[in-house]
Amino acid sequence: MFILIVKELRNHAPFTVFGALTGILLMVFCQRLPKELSYRIFYILHPLHVVLSAMVTASIYGIHECDCLSKRCLLGRCNLWKLLLIGYAGSVGIATLSDSVIPFLGETLLGLPNRGIHIGFIEKWWLVNPLAVAGVAFALLRPGTKFPHAGHVLFSTWASLFHILIAVGGALSGWSYAIIFLFLFISVWLPCCLSDIVFPLLFVKRRPARVPSP
Repeated sequence: MFILIVKELRNHAPFTVFGALTGILLMVFCQRLPKELSYRIFYILHPLHVVLSAMVTASIYGIHECDCLSKRCLLGRCNLWKLLLIGYAGSVGIATLSDSVIPFLGETLLGLPNRGIHIGFIEKWWLVNPLAVAGVAFALLRPGTKFPHAGHVLFSTWASLFHILIAVGGALSGWSYAIIFLFLFISVWLPCCLSDIVFPLLFVKRRPARVPSP
């Protein structure tokens, strides 16, 4: 498992750097957005992150635990409740860490004036929780990993960015951009690999036939 974690973190680092750079470019143009608008955009991107993360987490678990080819339906082959619990916990739990908790730590370090922690599955429980379940349902009917994982990484980066933009109260210094880039990278790189790769494989009873490659 340690070798798997190191390999996946190394493989995903370049794409995560690209995602963080797109976040910084967005910040250049969007840093003066009203915090109310940034809040609304965050609650578009964060739920999209959750649904894609649930799809990948449930797909990785189902493909390996249920011995199912990646494009075959998992329905009738997997324990539905276990698939639902793993998909929900891996998406909502780690997406909250990625999109809310780690950005909030960056906001605190920078002393941003409007900082706050926005926990999606509590603040917008009626939106985030059903979408996590929907992501598992998509995986159940048509498991897939490549496109959902790529979208997951980008949406996670942008959700983390707009969480930070909610807290920004004015122009930022060059040093602030460097700190935000670092926190964008960390908030996506480690949590996304954990939720999409490591977390679901912890529950696979048999040894996976191959290392997953979302």
